[in-house]
Parts: sequence; C-alpha cells; structure tokens
Amino acid sequence: MNPASIPGAKPPKEGCGLPVRKSKRSRWRTVVLIAVHVAILAHVAHWYVTGHSLAPLEPSEAQQTIAYGVVNAGFVLLILLILSTLILGRFFCGWACHVVAYQDLCAWLLGKLGIRPRPVRSRLLVFVPFVAAAYVFLKPAVARILDGHAFPGWTLELGTEELWKTFPGPWIATLTLLVDGALIVYLLGAKGFCTYGCPYGALFGVSDRFARGRIRVTDACEGCGHCTATCTSNVDVRREVALYGMVVDPGCMKCTDCVSVCPKNALYFGFGPGPAQDPEKKRKNRRQYDFTMAEEIAMAAVFVAALLAFTRLYDLVPFLLAVGLALIAALAAVAGWRLLSSKALAFQHHTLKDAGKLKGAGFAAAALVPAFLALTLHSGFVRYNAWRGERFFHAVREHPLHSSERRATVDRSLAYMRRVERWGLLDSVPMRQMLGSLWIEADRNDLAEPHLRRAIELDAGNDMARLRLAEVLIVGERFEEAVDLLAEILERDPLNSTASHRLGVLILQRPDLDDAVLLYVDYLIRTGDLENAENALDMVLQRNPTSAGALERMETIRAAREQ
Repeated sequence: MNPASIPGAKPPKEGCGLPVRKSKRSRWRTVVLIAVHVAILAHVAHWYVTGHSLAPLEPSEAQQTIAYGVVNAGFVLLILLILSTLILGRFFCGWACHVVAYQDLCAWLLGKLGIRPRPVRSRLLVFVPFVAAAYVFLKPAVARILDGHAFPGWTLELGTEELWKTFPGPWIATLTLLVDGALIVYLLGAKGFCTYGCPYGALFGVSDRFARGRIRVTDACEGCGHCTATCTSNVDVRREVALYGMVVDPGCMKCTDCVSVCPKNALYFGFGPGPAQDPEKKRKNRRQYDFTMAEEIAMAAVFVAALLAFTRLYDLVPFLLAVGLALIAALAAVAGWRLLSSKALAFQHHTLKDAGKLKGAGFAAAALVPAFLALTLHSGFVRYNAWRGERFFHAVREHPLHSSERRATVDRSLAYMRRVERWGLLDSVPMRQMLGSLWIEADRNDLAEPHLRRAIELDAGNDMARLRLAEVLIVGERFEEAVDLLAEILERDPLNSTASHRLGVLILQRPDLDDAVLLYVDYLIRTGDLENAENALDMVLQRNPTSAGALERMETIRAAREQ
C-alpha cells in the first residue's frame, strides 16, 4: 500500500478475455426504487389531502417506541426489516432504501462525467454506524432514564396528523442528500454513507451475519473479477467466493449485479449454511487499509470532535447530516496532513502533488481542506457556547426569584448566548427566543423585544415567542399591541390557556379595553365557563350598550344554556 495515496485500491482488471458487461439487475432495481419513491409521494399526498395518514415509515421513529413505548409504523417496519434480513440478508438496503437510491444516482451521474470513485478503506470509521445507531435508537431512552422518568408503558399509534414533525425542512433535507449522497460518494466511494455512516446499516449488517440467503458460487468460477468490478457495495466478491464459497461480507446488499455480470453464470443467490471457518478473522488478517493506525486514530478523534460540533448546530443540522460532515472533516484532516508531509499524493484519480510540487487539483485541495477544517472549528466554537448557554438557561428556574444565584445564572447564560449571536453564521429561532427570555429575566425588556420579534419573523407560527413578547408589551403598557399578539395565538389555538392568562392580566390593568375582554370571553365560552363570560360581557355592555360583539356573544351564551 502506498501511504500517500488516498485510497490506494484499484479495481480489478478485466478477465476471461471479455469486457465487464452491464448488469441487467440494475434496471430492475431502478424500477423498484422509483416505485418506492412513488409510494412515498402517495403517502405524503394522502396525508396532505386527508390531514391524517399512516405514521412515517422511517426506522428512526423506533426511538419513540424504545424510549416511550409508542409502537408506531416506523418501529413495526424496523422489526420486519430485521427479521427479513435474518433470512434474506440485506435485500432491503439494495432494493428499497431511498438513501441507497440517491447514492446510486450520484454514482451514476459521476460516471457520466467520467468519474468512478474508488472505495476508501478504514479500520475505525467502519464503527461509526454503530455509534450512530446507539445515538438514534438509545439516546432518548437514556435521557428519559437519567431524568428519572419511569417507562410510561406501551401504546399503539400507527397513524399521525403530523407527518413532517420529526423531519427537517426542504432546504436542510436537500443539503443532507447532497452531503450524504453526492459528496460522500465522491470522497468515500459508492455507498460510502452505507459503509461509514448509516445507523440502520449497522443493525442490518449484524443481522446479515446470521442470514442463510447469500450470494454463492459454483465450480464454474474462473476468478475473472467481473463481480468485484461491478459491485457498488465495495465488496471484493472474487476474494469472498474464493475463500468461503459465498459472499460473507455484511456490506453485501444483495443487489445481485455480480450475479448478472458473471460471464460463466457461476454466481447465484441461494440458501444454505454459512462458512465453516471464521470469515471475520480471516478477512481481518488479509484486508488492506488506506491509512496507518496513527492516521486512523487521528481520523477517529477528528470525527468525534466534528460530530459534536455539527450536531444541532444553529438548531438546524440533523444528526445524519452531522455524521456526513464529520466524516468529511476526518478525511480532510488526514488529506491535509499528507498534502503537507508527502512529496507525492493522489486522491480519487486526481494527482494532488508530484515531486514535492502541487498540481492543479492540489491547489484546490490546499484551499478547500483548510477552509472546511476552519468551518469545523468555528462550528465547534459556536456549538460549545450554545450548549453552555442552554445549560445555564435551563438552570435559571432552579433558583428563587430575585436571588443573587438566579441573576448570576442569567448573566452566565447571556454571556454564552451573546457569543453565539455575535460569531454565529446563521440566525436561529431558539437562540433569539432564549436571548429574549434572558433579557426579560435581567429586567431589560427593551433588549428582549427585538430578539422576540426576530424569532417571530423567522418562525411565523412561534406562539411561545408571541407569549413572551406580549408579556413585555403588557409590562410596557402597550396593551393594544399585546391584544393583537394574543389574538393571533388564540386564532390558531383557541384553547391556549397561557394566552388566556395573559389576557386576564391585561384586563385587570385595563378593564376598559373591550377588544381584550371580548377575546377573553370567547375563551371562557369555549371552555364552558359561561357565568364568568356573562359577567365580563355585562361590564362591556354597561360601557357600551350597543356593542355588537358583546350582544352577539350574549346570544351565544343563551343558546348554549338552552341546549
């Protein structure tokens, strides 16, 4: 292995005197994957039209089952997929996973540009999917236990009215696909995210080890290597079948492209016992890697640091996007070091450095690698301050009102959050809302107001920011503005008790504000408190006997009592 080459592996040469033919199975897989996306669109359309549909068929939803006992459609799907993998192997990954479809599409597009990324082979990064699986499936349950909450028991909720509740918005979803699809495929090889990032792949990979269904070989095999050349799962099929008579690598997604291209028809998918010897031990003794152990340890350390830096950054970056960005940071760190220390360096068909001199691609790498690592460091700085600020913010209520400890906690939280505001590259609703609440605690409503207004500007449906802003306006005796805000909240959520309480406080100070009283009466009528509603209307009618709004509501109360 050439330590300066990332990666050093090369595809096998053509054998049997024949060129590698195109797989016929890939066409069928394309049809199936298109059908999967049509089904996804139909699911979304059904929810959009009816307002209620089957809960997301997303394995990550199983975290709600593990943590809170909510048996949802995602959990049911995950169990069925694990059971099927125990029999068939990783068929789902190869034939029905939408993320695999995006990676295959990116690999196909790169191929059209004459780029065929080679797989990067790492000893330690292969454990990332297991870390990701623990985070996705176990973290909520661990958090519940640490908070001292008992397991609530089992409930069945296969339907939902909030299909997109746990999914990112369109821009973040698109960025996730670009990073975990296009960039990871180009940098780490076809299905690079499956190998080094997918939490579901960790579960299916373990299950695949017990599967009886495998790609198997007959005596007709001549070891030409066409199977390995066509495999997009980065499996050395030729070596596997030569050693074990079957493919035992859990990375095999049973796409059967290798079966389709075999010129001797020597490969087939079939059922039977696994290999008699320990394949994992033999594989570890023979497999070559693209990095030294010192580089592997450095990559692992950079990955962990970058994952902490990117996860929930600006309250926008979801975990799987953070995993992809952290993988890129880990690879960039080693690439940057080799760019400095090596006289010759090649990467994915590009010569970056030769005879100690940078080439065109090398100059690009010399600019991009430090820039991305600088972005990672900056993100870590912002995320650390946000994390510390959040911790102190949540600790504020642990101290008595007007105590020195409470004020000191507010000041510490403000110091961290103001750094996030100053140095952050993106605005965020939670940061603005937190700053607004902290300035209220510090008795600086004048500084709180712009932050709360900005939070509402960023998220028009943010009722919590409206409630805090209404509180500021009431203290500042800007009652008409406060009424307008509370009216917006109650229009969306007519039974919002906090908004009604704010109205009650406002009315105590300004009982002559008929608009506020009528709004409060509407809430009382909805909650069935007809007596207090009638008393409030009497006050309005005493001031204005011809008030159309008050008279109309009196009729509503009379009709309700007659029923």
